Amino acid sequence: MFRILILLLVLVSPAVFADNSGLSALQITTNPDGSQEYSVTLQVLAMMTALSFLPAALIMMTSFTRIIIVLAILRQAMGLMSSPSNQVLVGITLFLTFFIMAPTFKQVNEQAIQPYLKEDITSVQALDAAIKPMKAFMLHQTRIKDLETFAEIAGHPKVENNQDYPITIVIPAFVTSELKTAFQIGFMIFIPFLIIDLVVASVLMAMGMMMLSPMIISLPFKLMMFVLVDGWLLVMGTLANSYGIGV
Repeated sequence: MFRILILLLVLVSPAVFADNSGLSALQITTNPDGSQEYSVTLQVLAMMTALSFLPAALIMMTSFTRIIIVLAILRQAMGLMSSPSNQVLVGITLFLTFFIMAPTFKQVNEQAIQPYLKEDITSVQALDAAIKPMKAFMLHQTRIKDLETFAEIAGHPKVENNQDYPITIVIPAFVTSELKTAFQIGFMIFIPFLIIDLVVASVLMAMGMMMLSPMIISLPFKLMMFVLVDGWLLVMGTLANSYGIGV
């Protein structure tokens, strides 16, 4: 917040000294069609403020949440507490997210960013155009029950087309659906490793080796199984295919 205030003072100060009658750099122009266009200074200020929300948007409005949860469950199921490290998991998740979101990001670039850079549309129109592909992606992955639940909580009337739901309802519904899907995939991944742990624990109990931790014996077998079935490719492929992208 302190940095934003400093930036605001830096941007506003030249306008104050240049024109004592008003802040010429901070203007809102009303177009003939009723829409409003903000001055470049306000646009830059809004963009700098929006950067603080970029990590949350990347996590909550993309496939990032589902992927990182599945990979974390996979690591725990294998019994590897710190390998791969958190940095590696986040890196894998980030690049896989870019791979899955590439078609959506392409639409955002073509429909919003490029027309705005060419000054064919205003900043407000660019924002609306950028939200539409992201909203379509989220709705495609969101369960109807989750949408209706959050719409009921918000007091929003029922709509015939899901596209009519505001983004404030779509985002929490999408996140809820992603969490449920991630845990469903994680559960299916956990079962084979759990079976190996149970078999190893039963064998050790039958041999009377109760003081030996089953985790120590089962870990090599779980690693061997995961490598033999090409587990990383299966997991990555499952995550990509869960969004309708073939690998």
